[in-house]
Amino acid sequence: MALEKNRKATPYVAEARALQQAASEAKFPTDLMEIEGIESGLLTASGLSDKSLNHLSAQNKKDAITGLIKNFLGPAGAKFIEELVFRFLLTRGDTLGGAMRNVGGALAQKKLTRAIISTLSIAGISYRWQDSRTRKWVEKTADDADIELSLRGLSWKKGEEHRTLIYNLKVPLVRNNIDLCLFNLSPEKLNNRYDLTESYVALGELKGGIDPAGADEHWKTARAALDRIRDAFSAVGASPYIFFVGAAIEKRMAEEIWDHLEKGILSNAANLNEEKQVVSISNWLCNL
Repeated sequence: MALEKNRKATPYVAEARALQQAASEAKFPTDLMEIEGIESGLLTASGLSDKSLNHLSAQNKKDAITGLIKNFLGPAGAKFIEELVFRFLLTRGDTLGGAMRNVGGALAQKKLTRAIISTLSIAGISYRWQDSRTRKWVEKTADDADIELSLRGLSWKKGEEHRTLIYNLKVPLVRNNIDLCLFNLSPEKLNNRYDLTESYVALGELKGGIDPAGADEHWKTARAALDRIRDAFSAVGASPYIFFVGAAIEKRMAEEIWDHLEKGILSNAANLNEEKQVVSISNWLCNL
């Protein structure tokens, strides 16, 4: 996670260097407003995120830059450019923090996907995968390295029956996004008809956060989502398998998950950091 955070920070560091170079033309803080091509950098240093700019008028933006210069860059004296760059990076740090909150989930998805692909390959089962960018289904090739980086779904045959796994899908019956949905149809027969209740074989939540301090919150969120799934399907007389995969499993949380497994509230669960459990749940999914 730390290495990924540094990788994602690289463009922001490059932007800061470019801003520093362009701003070096200014002799005084007020000169910055006359330099073309750095308005976006000045707005970021003012504390405004890229999303917030869509809701601000030209005058709002001008006021933000004026306030930055008057209250912070001016008092910095000869080091006003250094102050500008530091404040730019502080705001970009917030942006990076937001992006990193999604990274844990993405890395978790990649790890589980690779485990499922490996299970299928070892069993000699051919599969197709859906590219998240084009939404096209691609046949398995001899070299499938890194396909999990842009994979949205997997499809294979279990005997004569088709199975299709889709990630991050809004399920009409639940009216929420579900991390993993396994169907008993081929992609062609499924044809984006996610309202076919009888086609759902299993639904699961995947939590990739690795901070032990946030483990309970991840589980509470996942548990609430799983309860909604169970209640929604139960209301129409359906009972697909329900499962949970998490990267941070604390003792009390583990005890509760085990209790849910024993009572049949959960059909399966796995700790993403325990290889045996990841292999086990991958086998289970591939053989449903």
